[in-house]
Amino acid sequence: MSQLVKIGTRGSKLALWQAYHVEGLLQKAGLSTEIVIIDTKGDQILDVSIAKIGSKGVFTQELEDQLLDGRIDIAVHSAKDLQSNLPEGFEIIAFTEREKENDVLVSHDTSISLKNNIVLGTSSTRRVSTLKHFYPHVKTVDVRGNLQTRIRKMEEGLCDGLLLAYAGAHRMEYDHMIVEELDLNEFTPAVGQGSVAVEAAKKLDLELKIKITSACNNLETSLRLRAERAYLRVLEGGCSIPVFALANLTGDQLSLKGGIVSLDGKERISILVEGNADQPEKLGQELAAKVFAAGGKVILDQIKLTLNK
Repeated sequence: MSQLVKIGTRGSKLALWQAYHVEGLLQKAGLSTEIVIIDTKGDQILDVSIAKIGSKGVFTQELEDQLLDGRIDIAVHSAKDLQSNLPEGFEIIAFTEREKENDVLVSHDTSISLKNNIVLGTSSTRRVSTLKHFYPHVKTVDVRGNLQTRIRKMEEGLCDGLLLAYAGAHRMEYDHMIVEELDLNEFTPAVGQGSVAVEAAKKLDLELKIKITSACNNLETSLRLRAERAYLRVLEGGCSIPVFALANLTGDQLSLKGGIVSLDGKERISILVEGNADQPEKLGQELAAKVFAAGGKVILDQIKLTLNK
């Protein structure tokens, strides 16, 4: 009888897609599984922006509580929702193969474009600030909730379209509503966008941990996300800070492009660094130092001051 792995997840359709995806990888490796649905603070409070709730642990706290007391063995998250510094006693043991990283414009109206005077729904400060920088004529409205709720709000007339991650739209089979895939140079994604992260308590049985990592971890994605997350860690960026980074692997070389944009969109810093793939964290730290030196520290301090008011 193979060991049972209890998989903790949020209850939205997209979170469940991620959990079933990880479950499939584990079952393929011969492990038995059980999915445990857990409600988080981020799921319960839908009438307040993430920035105001406090971005750290908003979608993870309740899952981590159950990891710690052993009610679940692993927690499955969208990698972009996972804070840069995990609380003491936790670790990421796998990143699944990454989906296309782009942001997309989603609408029933195929004629809309960022060139038009339109209203777009998004709850991401990164996307709002990026629009203010490149497309200041586009208005935004805060839209929270799962993907189905956001689309319903759009259909009710709240906005003309939504800005979403390609990965989420694709996994929920909304490809027919993707009007445009946005340029990665303008809309450089959130750290980790497109990958699913598997989190565990450090005290999880070592043999089981190795089996789970072996079944779920994609090496290329892991190297890329370790660089991106190291950058985010220096900036202490939660979901509410408009920072961005995207790493790419070519042979044994990693390139990492990332930066920060001010909340009003007026200032945007984007820098590219390159280095050996065997030191992804070092590359992330190098990018952070260069972004800070180019004025990113001043922008970050101003953002934190504004958000804490």
